[in-house]
Amino acid sequence: MILTAAVVPHPPLLVAELAGTAAAETAALRAACRGVATGLAGVGDRWLAVGAAPEASTHTPDTRGTFAGYGADVRVALGPEAATLDPELPLPVLVAGWLRAQAGPAGERVRIEAHVLADTTGPDDARKAGEELAQSDGADVLLVLGDGAATHTARAPGAFDERAEGYDRGVADALATGDAAALAGLDPGLSDELLAAGRVPWQVLAGAVPHPAATRLEHSSAPYGVAYHVAVWELGSSGP
Repeated sequence: MILTAAVVPHPPLLVAELAGTAAAETAALRAACRGVATGLAGVGDRWLAVGAAPEASTHTPDTRGTFAGYGADVRVALGPEAATLDPELPLPVLVAGWLRAQAGPAGERVRIEAHVLADTTGPDDARKAGEELAQSDGADVLLVLGDGAATHTARAPGAFDERAEGYDRGVADALATGDAAALAGLDPGLSDELLAAGRVPWQVLAGAVPHPAATRLEHSSAPYGVAYHVAVWELGSSGP
């Protein structure tokens, strides 16, 4: 039974070796993600990771990956016995493996099963995927990976869009208060226009944990014009 769900972003700049001059500006974000990872490893060593990419895929705990395609051969593993190196792991899966490595000694026992949904997945299908994951046997943690709008400034990847501020304020408020309905109601068209990569994973969260018992927003910022949110949702003893 899933006991805790966590939301983290998945930019390559989380990895200090890839951040370059951005390392200092993103230090607080990196620290928040590390803190969440450490807490998750304390909850349990069986994680389900969920992200989105152009193509759907599933990745088992025996998988290894590398950030070489992003500028540095930083290697990560989804489990303690991972042997198979996949040089083309989707970014959310790579970051899930990186978070595992950030969790300290407890992280060495963590086994991650990663599910990547197509980034065109509709809200209803994303919610249903979350409902199914919530029923998975043997999982303690749901790790949800996705970025907010990439249009907060003129130099952002998608340039400036005045709608980005309101969009991510709504996401941050929903994560802070456990408002699964607000996440489930995110508009796919607007999310795509704002280059918000987290829409599908957040809607999976809404399906998996419709009524969290306790929630907290650990971090929310938009360095370089891209919004990043870090949050933790805890379930009651009865589950989702």
